[in-house]
Amino acid sequence: MAEMIAPIAVATGGWPKIAKSPTDLRVQPNLLDYAATRTSFSWEEIRHELSGLPGGKGINIAHEAVDRHALGSGSYRLALRWLSKKGEARDFTYGELRDQTSQFANVLRSLGIGKGDRVFALMGRIPELYVTALGTLKNTSVLSPLFSAFGPEPIKQRLTIGEGRVLVTTPNLYRRKVAVIRSELPKLEYIILVGKPGEATDVPGTLDYHTLMAQAPVDFTIPETDPEDMALLHFTSGTTGTPKGAVHVHQAVVNHYMTSKYALDLQPDDIFWCTADPGWVTGTSYGIISPLLHGITNVIDEAEFDAERWYGIIQDQRVSVWYTAPTAVRMMMKIGIDVVKDFDLSSLRFIASVGEPLNPEAVVWGQEAFGLPIHDNWWQTETGGIMIANYAAMDIKPGSMGKPLPGIEASIVKREPDGSVAEILAPNTEGELALRPGWPSMFRAYLNNETRYNKCFNGGWYFSGDLAKRDEDGYFWFVGRADDVIKSAGHLIGPFEVESALIEHPAIAEAGVIGKPDPVVGEIVKAFVSLNSGFEGSEDLRRELQGFARKRLGAVVAPKEIEFQDRLPKTRSGKIMRRLLKARELGLPEGDTSTLED
Repeated sequence: MAEMIAPIAVATGGWPKIAKSPTDLRVQPNLLDYAATRTSFSWEEIRHELSGLPGGKGINIAHEAVDRHALGSGSYRLALRWLSKKGEARDFTYGELRDQTSQFANVLRSLGIGKGDRVFALMGRIPELYVTALGTLKNTSVLSPLFSAFGPEPIKQRLTIGEGRVLVTTPNLYRRKVAVIRSELPKLEYIILVGKPGEATDVPGTLDYHTLMAQAPVDFTIPETDPEDMALLHFTSGTTGTPKGAVHVHQAVVNHYMTSKYALDLQPDDIFWCTADPGWVTGTSYGIISPLLHGITNVIDEAEFDAERWYGIIQDQRVSVWYTAPTAVRMMMKIGIDVVKDFDLSSLRFIASVGEPLNPEAVVWGQEAFGLPIHDNWWQTETGGIMIANYAAMDIKPGSMGKPLPGIEASIVKREPDGSVAEILAPNTEGELALRPGWPSMFRAYLNNETRYNKCFNGGWYFSGDLAKRDEDGYFWFVGRADDVIKSAGHLIGPFEVESALIEHPAIAEAGVIGKPDPVVGEIVKAFVSLNSGFEGSEDLRRELQGFARKRLGAVVAPKEIEFQDRLPKTRSGKIMRRLLKARELGLPEGDTSTLED
């Protein structure tokens, strides 16, 4: 594979900057001049790149993603290519997707489900999930996707908080996870089961998806949709036992479109693959909505991570833009570059990652493995879309989140005890990452939790709860969650910095770092590490790792204790759960573990 981007040795946090020029890129990026685009940027102009509902009746996510493309010859363009676990492929054109989503909207309407009613989806990555999602939005009902790996209790919590009227799931998931809680969900009126096509699902108290769809007409007129109408309900876990429901509106589609244009650089001929499950906000915003907004082909894989399968998909489907997660990148790194060489991945032109900060080593590994760096970006469930990113035409400083999107104002701030901003901090000073509210995909509420929502805002800022710093060139660097930062002997230590240094050692696959209470210095740094194959935990290796960390970080920052673990606890979206490591270490309540991976 030809190298597209040449690294040059400019020190940035110990790693060379990856410099880019237009000649390094296969196509001209959508965001070629970052400064000029930010200066001239207008949300209204971006809004006009979308069509809006006919007759000026507002804006609807499903119309922008599907129906506006399914006109004339656009009806025959490939919208979705679904790959089953067994290798079966099913294609859906924009015309077919329009018809099926209209049918599902008519199914909901026939049940008396309308604007604002909550429809929950509990399925794996099967085609019916995508039809359900878009058909729900088309009906102006509210979509709330759930991880299929959830157990009965987190499902019950979310359906209760969200006041779900409809649940679409599979017979297997219903029997295993829903039947036992059905009597505890009085507001859940309809359960629609997605079995095998052609086989009616005969389960008492449920409806069969395929039967309902066969009876539903394909003609559907999207009702008037106010930009502020509720569209999506995504749940985010916290340190307590109750998840929070972040509310997003149809206006968010403007952000979904803009960020995939500039941060993911989607172009008309791209074939796009986002590996995230729609049970996570990335899998909805960028695994369903964003690629369809651009009228391109969206690849969906039903199976879970397998490096060789993934490389095969990129090769066989000619994927050009790939959006994945740091955990997957680290797992690929663990397997090694030799496996990559068995595949023709020359179709790839842009790789991005999100979920947690991407370690510098992983960014550079992408260059070595694919001839492309991996572009980190930052956002949250609450922001609804990418806020800070590394762009196709922008130099990369490995380990940095990049720079704010056009239309996004971000700063590093210090807060007063009352929560207000004391000052905007100078470059290279650690503080809380804050954004000026007003972008279209900003969450509008935590459902039925106004007090908690209001705590996120003060004095014209949204406070992310993440600690970061901005360098003199305007690049942002993640330090850690505010409640993750370690206070040791008067020093503030970001766990991500320690984790990134540790995984540079060839023995370490993953690392999670916490502060452990100490009567002398307040907290000491403790690291939990999992090892690459060929290495075994031992006292000698522990001493070697501590010495390795001291050389890179200094004695104050390097971990005083290192514990070997076979697996670190992670969410389904790939985030290492530091708070869970800390709770287990200290014997504290574990809080909400509903998003913990299997």
